[in-house]
Amino acid sequence: MDNNTAGDIPKKCGYVTLIGAPNAGKSTLLNQLVGAKIAIVSPKVQTTRARVTAIAIEKETQIIFVDTPGIFAPSRRLERAMVNAAWAGTQDADQVALLVDAVRGITKDVERIIEGLQKSGQRAHIILNKIDAIKREKLLGLAQKLTERGVFDKIFMVSALTGDGVPELRSELAKELPEGPWLFPEDQLALAPMRSLAAEITREKLFLRMNQELPYSLTVETESWEERPDGSVKINQVIFVSRENHKPMILGKGGQTIKKIGAMAREELEESLGQRVHLFLFVKVREKWIDDPERYREMGLEFPKD
Repeated sequence: MDNNTAGDIPKKCGYVTLIGAPNAGKSTLLNQLVGAKIAIVSPKVQTTRARVTAIAIEKETQIIFVDTPGIFAPSRRLERAMVNAAWAGTQDADQVALLVDAVRGITKDVERIIEGLQKSGQRAHIILNKIDAIKREKLLGLAQKLTERGVFDKIFMVSALTGDGVPELRSELAKELPEGPWLFPEDQLALAPMRSLAAEITREKLFLRMNQELPYSLTVETESWEERPDGSVKINQVIFVSRENHKPMILGKGGQTIKKIGAMAREELEESLGQRVHLFLFVKVREKWIDDPERYREMGLEFPKD
């Protein structure tokens, strides 16, 4: 069916890429913009590993948001792949928005991103996040400093956590997108298949539960997905760790840790899917997976060469 029938307001569609330093709140903001849990969220930095694409409708406009990994000074192969993915997400975007934690201000990572934009000649919007946690005078001063850098078009002020300012942000972003047919069905919220989203949900619970650096050296894959006659679904997932001594950390004493992680993930999956979920988690060792190009492809990342 034609998106533009006679007498209708022309349809609009475009890509908006969100960039920022690690833990600036991009994933939380993305979920608010779309109105659904699309990206995983945790207090730990570098939670988002690959670009996450989500879709929002604002009146006649379909906005395709791309949430990118945090940009920082990478030291390991996986980190380099994540930062490369973030910058790649800006190349074909109709609009780029830099999310800045207003409480932290212009950190070294934010400065690095601004310099990257200046070198590429690319303009962006600024989104100041956490406005509920900073005094107005300091907020306005920060906005002024960023404006003086000469690469930003508009400045928005939001609280990704509470949603304050998010509807206005979504509306303003929609206004600047080009006319054109919608690229996705109206009820589609994300591009990733549910198997991938389910694996990300479990990875989020691992981030929240594990206190060591272990989450950064593990990955989760959905091994099987079986729809049952009673309307429930059986999901088998494998948590891959890089060392044998990591397995007992995931399992916990008497298997209590992995049981709690599984219960947390199952509860969210049931809420997302609207059906009963039988979730089974297994822990396996995959040595040097962080140097395996195939694993990067599965995560949606380009394998960086040395």
